[in-house]
Amino acid sequence: MRLESCYQLGHIASKFSFKGEVLLKLDTDYPGEYLEMESVFVQLEHELVPFFIERSRWHNGSLRVKFEGVDSELQATALIGKSIYRPLDELPELEEGQYYYHELIGFEVIDTSFGHIGELVGVNDSSTQAIFIIDHKGKEVLLPAVDEIINSIDKGQKRILVSAPNGLIELYLEP
Repeated sequence: MRLESCYQLGHIASKFSFKGEVLLKLDTDYPGEYLEMESVFVQLEHELVPFFIERSRWHNGSLRVKFEGVDSELQATALIGKSIYRPLDELPELEEGQYYYHELIGFEVIDTSFGHIGELVGVNDSSTQAIFIIDHKGKEVLLPAVDEIINSIDKGQKRILVSAPNGLIELYLEP
């Protein structure tokens, strides 16, 4: 499986037991959709390797998983921190007006006051609040990806209209 054909579902946060179980931290608004997964791809070095799930259940907000062939604490420890992926074609369908962050990469970002900011090159969603990473003529501009700032997203025109707080964009563009 190629990385371009997958989306990152989360990562292996910790080992759980001496029998090889691990805890998966899922980066999704709908974690319940993933309880019955049969497998995930784990990024080992530069490859996605399939890992089949023997059993899983919820444990304090994480998914407790026993992978086939991972039978010891030592084997589980080697997986800690590794990213887990699923095929893009298995993403749950979204309702009208909803989107996945990976769908927005390459969109033009325009501010109501500043004008054209640049191209959305990434989204950092590893913290509580997702951050849009925008390339403005080689300089990085960061904007919170929140409803108060995002006015609209036009998938057809590949355009995001935002209203950034006064001075925020200019802060990144100062020499």
